[in-house]
Parts: sequence; C-alpha cells; structure tokens
Amino acid sequence: MIGKIKPQYSEIHFSGHESFPLRTLWLKKGYDFVKQGGDFNDSDAVVKLGVGKNMVAAIRYWLKAFGFMPEQQNAEIADLLFDDNTGKDKYIEDLGTLWLLHFLIISNNYASLYNIFFAMFQTERTVFDREHVVNFVKRKLYEKQLSTAFNENTVKRDVNVLLQNYCLPKNPQTNEEFTNLFLDLDLIRQNDKKDKQSESNSDFYFNIEGKRGVTDDIFLFAVISCNDGQTIDYEELQQIGRIFCMTDLETISMLKKLSEKYSEHIAYSEHAGIRQLFINKEINPKEILNRYYANN
Repeated sequence: MIGKIKPQYSEIHFSGHESFPLRTLWLKKGYDFVKQGGDFNDSDAVVKLGVGKNMVAAIRYWLKAFGFMPEQQNAEIADLLFDDNTGKDKYIEDLGTLWLLHFLIISNNYASLYNIFFAMFQTERTVFDREHVVNFVKRKLYEKQLSTAFNENTVKRDVNVLLQNYCLPKNPQTNEEFTNLFLDLDLIRQNDKKDKQSESNSDFYFNIEGKRGVTDDIFLFAVISCNDGQTIDYEELQQIGRIFCMTDLETISMLKKLSEKYSEHIAYSEHAGIRQLFINKEINPKEILNRYYANN
C-alpha cells in the first residue's frame, strides 16, 4: 500500500523546503542526481545540480515529500516516471501525472501540511485566509497533545509555499513563479474582492467547480493504494474524492465510471442505501499506472 490519507500524527514534519516552492523540473533533476550516485550533503552537490546551496536542500526535501528517495516507499513510482530510458513522463507533461503527484504528496505524509490541508481543513472551510490554515493546524496539533510540534512562523512559511505551489500568482516578480508544480490543476484560486463569486472576503478558495478534471485511472490508483480490503466503505472513498477536491456527485460518478471500465476487478454498489466499492479481483496499483501511460 502507498499510504493512508489520514495524517500520521506520530510523524509530523514542517519546513525543509527553504521557502522554495517546487519547480516542475526539480523532481527529475533530483531523481537523476540520486541515480547517478549524488549525495545532497556533498560539497559538489551545488555544482552538479546547478543550483544554490539552499535549493539543494529544497530539492532533497521535495523528493522526500513524494517518497521518491531510494529508501522510501514510492521509489518505484519515481523510476516509472523519471527513468531516462523507460520513464513514462520524465518532464511532467501529462495532466494525469500532476494528479498522481498531488495524491502522492498527500498520502506520503512527509510534508504534513498537504495532508492536513486537503484531507481535513477543506472539510471545515472552502474559502480561507492564510491565518485560517495556520490556526487550524495549531488546533489539530493541540488536540493531539502535540503542541511542541507547532511553531507559528514555520507553519506560516509552509502555508505560503503550499499556496505558491497551487495558486497562480497575482503579482509575479519573475517568470519562474509560473513553473510551480501544481498550478495547472487549478485547485486553489485567489479571491477577487470585486468578484461576487464568493460572499466571503477571504483571500483564497478551493476551486471545486472549475478545477481540471481528475483522471479516472489516477483516482482508481489512489483508491487501490490506500486500501487492502475487499470492501471499501463510502466514507473512505469520499475522503479520497475530497483530496482531489471532488464533490460527492463527482465521486459517485467517478466510481460508476470505473466500475464499468474495470468491471472484472471492481463493482460499485448502493444497495439498501449503503454505498460501497467491492474489489472482485485484485489489481496492482502499478498495473493501473502502466495501463494509463500506455493509453496516453
């Protein structure tokens, strides 16, 4: 299994990115560096990666955030995507790869804020300010008796970087700000105070209605990766839908579509008002990814 959606409070991580959002080509750059025997702690890492010292640390952090270091659980997926000879999407040009990476950073639980933000905070607010997110994180950590894990300035920096990764800049200073990894998913937007789309005066909102469409195979990959039983309750399916910013109607529609496409493997049921997904025949998550990239 890739990992559970619920955050693992025993291992909470904030910071490490040196306040650098993730540039689209950094994962490939870091992957190649490690495969060639590079060590991020070596003095020549700056030269080999062609970036500053703080960026070296940031690239290592982002690889860890997705579980892409050789010793981590998603190393095989890194190979599948970025290998020079067999990589399916080395330069992240496919929308499905963005959805896959979005899922991995949440389920991997290393960059803890992403899990808390999409899997939990979103259930409480659809429009928000930075302060709302910081206060939510603080409350959750205090509820778990983990107050020592909370540092306001550190969490604020994490929130700023997350928003830069997902939200188009309003007043960009450089073109690099348009290369942040998750911008094309269009999951988070800044509120135009003159726009009556929202009655709230908050600065940001989850773009539930206008986001890019979730790739069905990647959604199935997420479902299979997070569950090892033969019956999956709707509450768990709903939570997976939520991290893709899907409404209940979108989630149910997706499950029905997948039940037809993978009818020998899965079946969605609403019998007696109980919504469930049944795994009739085992399917390997990596096989789902191979099918997806073979057809795209």
